[in-house]
Amino acid sequence: MKKQLLVGAILLVTGNVALAQCPIAKGQAQLNAGVGFSNFGLPVYVGFDYGVHKDITLGAEVSFRSYNNMYVNVKYKHSVIGIAGNANYHFNSILSIPTNWDLYAGLNVGYYIYNSSGYYDGAAVSGVGVGGQIGGRYYFNEKVGINVEVGGANVGGGGKLGISVKL
Repeated sequence: MKKQLLVGAILLVTGNVALAQCPIAKGQAQLNAGVGFSNFGLPVYVGFDYGVHKDITLGAEVSFRSYNNMYVNVKYKHSVIGIAGNANYHFNSILSIPTNWDLYAGLNVGYYIYNSSGYYDGAAVSGVGVGGQIGGRYYFNEKVGINVEVGGANVGGGGKLGISVKL
């Protein structure tokens, strides 16, 4: 993420700035998919973003991860299914970011369903998670790009790396 921000800043300073516009225009949709970074398994996710304003998107996401741990000398297998919604503000317009880059930040809320093998008396329970995220995308062309996102209380529990495809 720091490398993307540095490259973006260099592009701005060197004058390689195109006319900025939101990479996801109002009324446009985008699919996202990838993996997360977590201390508890390797999360995978699929999401959808929809432009409701030139600088704002609303989205939904479904995620899954599984992991094992030891608790009171017993090995348990866990799985977590997440269903979340998010809202993001895209900074391209106000920061004059080139159109092949997308810098955004926002909030998410979701419900996470924890399942464990056997009788598990640990701290993992199903429930609502609320968090924030900051991310960036680099588009290779007008349809496909990569994304990196960091945040908390969501599928990645720290971060996500994936691909974005405009519909």
